[in-house]
Amino acid sequence: MSEFKGLTIALMIGVVFSLLALILFTTTQSLLIGLVALLVTLWTNEALPLGVVSLLPIILFPSFGVLDLSAITPNYSKSIIFLFLGGFMLAIAIEKIKLHLYFSSKLLSYFPKTVLGVIYALTITSALLSSILSNTTITLMLMPIALYLSDNLKLKIRFLLATAYGASIGGILTPIGTAPNLILLGFLEDKHMPVLSFGEWIYMMLPIVIIMLTVIPWLLSLGLKYESVDGIGDEEIPKLEKNQKRLYSIIILLAITLIGNTFSKELLGVSLNEKMVLLGFGLLMFFPKIGFLTWEDTRNMPYEIIMLFGAGFSIATAFSTTGLAADIATKLSFISEMPLFWMFLFVAFFVAFSTEVTSNTALTSIVIPIFYEFAKDMPVGEGTLLLMVATVSASYAFMMPIATPPNAIVMSSRVIPIAQMARVGFKANLIGILILALVAYFLWRFML
Repeated sequence: MSEFKGLTIALMIGVVFSLLALILFTTTQSLLIGLVALLVTLWTNEALPLGVVSLLPIILFPSFGVLDLSAITPNYSKSIIFLFLGGFMLAIAIEKIKLHLYFSSKLLSYFPKTVLGVIYALTITSALLSSILSNTTITLMLMPIALYLSDNLKLKIRFLLATAYGASIGGILTPIGTAPNLILLGFLEDKHMPVLSFGEWIYMMLPIVIIMLTVIPWLLSLGLKYESVDGIGDEEIPKLEKNQKRLYSIIILLAITLIGNTFSKELLGVSLNEKMVLLGFGLLMFFPKIGFLTWEDTRNMPYEIIMLFGAGFSIATAFSTTGLAADIATKLSFISEMPLFWMFLFVAFFVAFSTEVTSNTALTSIVIPIFYEFAKDMPVGEGTLLLMVATVSASYAFMMPIATPPNAIVMSSRVIPIAQMARVGFKANLIGILILALVAYFLWRFML
């Protein structure tokens, strides 16, 4: 699709959505719905660069009277963004000195040389790395490894899916693993709701990640029992070089700091600001004899993703300010009558399958203000859990290429038929939705 054709289609979709919305909503709310439809379409069809689309709310929202300029621009400099900025600096350093290749080879060596073993190795490697770095970055790093492990087309497809699904599964483990996590934390901060620390977030997400990393690789291995994996994983694990050992030590120090900060907050009521901690460690990458980066390396910084956060926060602000979130919540009022478990299940199902046809970042910024309208009338803990369910389920969409960045990246290999991704992903969606609802109801309520 040409850029001009994609832009024309996006404009038409925006107009159609805006006109249809007039049936149920006010003029301002209808304009907002049309503008969001325009933005989502442009994010999806890539008629304009991601960063350009993400900056359009600064112009469009004031021009159509949806939100004042002074209310939009602060969304692009929220403190939560600097947490992500520090994480990206560390990610660039890890990629620059190729420490991720050591991690991959090391983890691959721990698993049996069978189809199931290799799929588990790829999924777990992708998940663990995606928990500390961007799941987009990790999928890009690991896709070449998954792609060339075998010439067998069946295995290639499953190895690529293992890499993508592992990145999505592991991306929820920490606040910086994927964009929806940060959107939720920024929203909670704005609404003065309890915000989980880095360690508390991991503590809550660990059960889901462990169960998913147990079940999904098994699902991906079905039908491959008799495929050969001879030669895979026979390479020698590279030895750590001096600079790799230094960065390895810094990462361990960061982990210890974050874990210690969580215990300090719980036991002593005193803690460091984790945004400052992560940004500080990121900036440390530029210090002589300590770090590994020069300012020229920041050319690899995905600034468009940072702009995407700003757009997501702006959409969330507009949904709340115009009253659209409250009106949609009113039309979904039957949810409030559901027992808590069925509420979790419905929200997870609604978000996961809605995300299949749009960006999970964009959808998260839309649904969080909507479900907040229910959450604010619930007991504080349960309201927070409802928003967490909505956020996690946005990452657990496995069917379509546009659902999550990892899906889109492995699809770019031109190896995976969309029909096969959809067929396997549909089962993975249902598994993820059920696991999320069960963990939220039976574990999270007693952990928060």
